[in-house]
Amino acid sequence: MKLLLTSGGIINTSIRDALVDMLGKPIAESNALCIPTAMYGHPWVGPGVKTWQFISGNSEDRLVDLGWKSVGVLELTALPSIDKERWVPLVRKTDVLLVSGGDALYLCHWMRQSGLADLLPSLRAVYVGLSAGSMVMAPNIGEYFVGWTPPGGGDEALKLVDFAIFPHLEHEMLPGNTMAAAERWAAGMRGPAYAMDDQTAIKVIDGAVEVVSEGQWKLFSP
Repeated sequence: MKLLLTSGGIINTSIRDALVDMLGKPIAESNALCIPTAMYGHPWVGPGVKTWQFISGNSEDRLVDLGWKSVGVLELTALPSIDKERWVPLVRKTDVLLVSGGDALYLCHWMRQSGLADLLPSLRAVYVGLSAGSMVMAPNIGEYFVGWTPPGGGDEALKLVDFAIFPHLEHEMLPGNTMAAAERWAAGMRGPAYAMDDQTAIKVIDGAVEVVSEGQWKLFSP
């Protein structure tokens, strides 16, 4: 699986070009599934109007409204109640998964409960994460980002990459997300950790990591 882990979405030319390159074909010829589940776990973004904005392509992240051939919705909380034969083939044939921001641990919980977490490594799709949708790939997210608490506690995520992500660096709406805060966060992490602003994304193909940026980012090594 190919990963494009963004902080703010597909909001500049460099990140969009990276996405097209990973798809191997134009966006207009690619089928997408959007996953809004993380939004329900975060008090700032869902449920409600922001979830609708994401699904309908009326949000600022530019994930759903890029001009896809088709866009469907994959709601992870619904999947445990339906047969896998109804959704697994759909996921296997899609070109890209568009995974919203919200609460990373809530998303992680439902990725596991739904069975999508086990399916991800075998998919041919490009996985595009936004904020929490990117953070969930890490070994853990750090106490700084713990909001919704999983049944077993802790801050562990999916461990599909070996680094953690501090998104929205120096964002005007998040005054606490300073570089100094990112440094303190990184000091408590167990492996490599990236702080990045919304003009930055991390591309991962076959384990090879590449930063795509028109903004600010920093790698903290253990």
